[in-house]
Amino acid sequence: MLGEVHSLVHEFPDFKDLITELSTQDTAFAEDNKKYNALDKEIRSLELRDSPIDDEEMHKLKHDRAVLKDSLYHRLQQAS
Repeated sequence: MLGEVHSLVHEFPDFKDLITELSTQDTAFAEDNKKYNALDKEIRSLELRDSPIDDEEMHKLKHDRAVLKDSLYHRLQQAS
């Protein structure tokens, strides 16, 4: 579905408190979370404007978001 929100808190609601905690106490986590949310916002914006970029570039953005999401999720699991 186009325009879906994929913020970390939305994707992993059970980790909401931990996401908040790590975002304030772990600068590396906070930076990656910020990058992830920026990528998600960019993708959503492009989708809602009918993707004014080619499919290959959109695929790369989504791939980069998935890689960051995986990394952040693993760090959440380790910290819990």
